[in-house]
Amino acid sequence: MFKIQEIREIIKLVDQSSIDEFEFESEGSTLKMKKNSGVAVVESQVITQPVQQPVVQSVPQVAAAAPIENAITNRIESKVEAAPVQDTNLHKIVSPMVGTFYQSPSPDKDAYVKVGSQVKSDSIVCIVEAMKLFNEIEAEVDGEIVEVLAKDGQLVEYGQPLFLVKTK
Repeated sequence: MFKIQEIREIIKLVDQSSIDEFEFESEGSTLKMKKNSGVAVVESQVITQPVQQPVVQSVPQVAAAAPIENAITNRIESKVEAAPVQDTNLHKIVSPMVGTFYQSPSPDKDAYVKVGSQVKSDSIVCIVEAMKLFNEIEAEVDGEIVEVLAKDGQLVEYGQPLFLVKTK
């Protein structure tokens, strides 16, 4: 079985490369990735019983505008939205993983940041939850939040911009 960190690293490497399709098999598990128009489609086969009776989880190939289905993270669906960028000097805070975006530490608390908030490089700006693990995302730069690109509770993809920050 693949570990989530291994899958993240493979996704990152495939995304940065010029290859369009990747397949990896290890210990009875198969990981397949295909890139279509800038959208990564991930397929996974998990064999939990003898080879005669495989259990298969897979994702059909989808068009770029359709929701991305990801079998590795229990078939999370999300729509990738293009955000209008007014200034090319803005820093994008991107999601380091596939997961659910949360603006606050809990539903009854205020958002970590909003438009106009001043942040430092170590300021927590949101949480991305993946597989019941809540990962605090830091701003990485000093500046001011110009735009929040994700909605609370939205499913986000690896590398998807979450915030635009005007750096100091």
